[in-house]
Amino acid sequence: LLAAAKLGAMFCPANWRQSSEEMAFVIDDLDAAVVVWQGEEIGATVRDARTQSASRGRWLRHDAVPDSGDDSYESFLGGGVAEDPAMEVDPASALLVIYTAAFGGRPNGAMLSHTALISQGLVMGHAAAVEADYVYLNSGPLFHLGTFMTTLATFVAGGTNVFTRRVDAEELCRLIEAEHCTGAFLVGPTFEQIREINHDHRYDLTSLRSYPGTPEWNEMITVDTSPWARHPGGYGQSEAVGMLTYNALGIDTVGTHGRASPLVQLRIVDEDGAELPVGETGEIVARGPTIMNGYWNRPEENDSRSRGGWHHTNDLGRREADGTISFIGPRTRMIKSAAENIYPAEVEGCIARHPAVAECAIIGVPDPRWTQSVRAIVVLAEGASATAEEIIEHCRAGIASYKKPRSVEFVEKLPKQGWAIDYDALDEQFGGGGYPGGRNRSA
Repeated sequence: LLAAAKLGAMFCPANWRQSSEEMAFVIDDLDAAVVVWQGEEIGATVRDARTQSASRGRWLRHDAVPDSGDDSYESFLGGGVAEDPAMEVDPASALLVIYTAAFGGRPNGAMLSHTALISQGLVMGHAAAVEADYVYLNSGPLFHLGTFMTTLATFVAGGTNVFTRRVDAEELCRLIEAEHCTGAFLVGPTFEQIREINHDHRYDLTSLRSYPGTPEWNEMITVDTSPWARHPGGYGQSEAVGMLTYNALGIDTVGTHGRASPLVQLRIVDEDGAELPVGETGEIVARGPTIMNGYWNRPEENDSRSRGGWHHTNDLGRREADGTISFIGPRTRMIKSAAENIYPAEVEGCIARHPAVAECAIIGVPDPRWTQSVRAIVVLAEGASATAEEIIEHCRAGIASYKKPRSVEFVEKLPKQGWAIDYDALDEQFGGGGYPGGRNRSA
């Protein structure tokens, strides 16, 4: 990212959990000039993607030995110039491309500018109290803005970032102790693993400032009672470099998702774009320096999302009497599995390509560990047969594994309202629920 910023190039941290087909799509969609990859863990998937891709760019293997030829990242660096070139870069130009939101069954690359990234880094650093003494254990994937923006905020504040290649609870404990980490990206299952491993306090984790948890957890770490620790997160999306509102800026208020970032304006509007009164639910629209430049090579989608100087989020919200914001839910249905956003349209598109499937629908069902899991409701073509395992394996081959259904139900027909699938009826019949923001209607 830092090298791309200096060059005036665009950088895209690809989701390494994707299938080869998905990887090839992103590479070709970007027309990538350089693809940096590693053989360890994902080598087979990347090689398949390279075979499928029409990219004419240069492929550099990061973990290749230096003398292994043009495909070696180290050999490529060795051919660079010794001088540090002075280059002028427009701060309003796109620097980061994050692929998000599979509208119409395909992901879109949100282009985020130099100004947007630095602006959000400053605000996030302020909200989360990231200062020069902050040591951040970056244990999350950098293709997610949640961990990426804390990394950037730490750089902006002059703090220290500690990187690890994979999430291993014991290794995280060792790093926290050795590097005196004050913050970390940890999800629920990892919390539990760390607590179990360190039940005897073999590792000193007291440098870690964390929000209160169980008594056992609180004894291991330093309990943080700051506004951010008590009310982390907020509402946001990749198209706005993460947060549009911060819970830490709206403690003891009516709204469920805090106050707007000081750098953005938010409105709640009706279908015609007119601002709605306080207390009424409508679409959240935003403008400010953190809003994306647009989607890469998606002119029609850009026209739809950017209208009248406002970015239309496709999310529903409500402004409360005290000015704070409550996020109600996405206008388009979304499933939340741990830290991943899963869009039913993408999974439905994959299942629909199975020769035995006539029609299908995807719902999210509550999951005590992952928040939600994916459930497929499938109508088979006349005379065709398929098992749940076959449908799941078909998805595993076509999309990222975390997006595949964990369960499949077969029905003779799908409930509909007019021509549209009645997802609320499916939720009622097959145990759907737990969607972000609460129970939401499809739109």
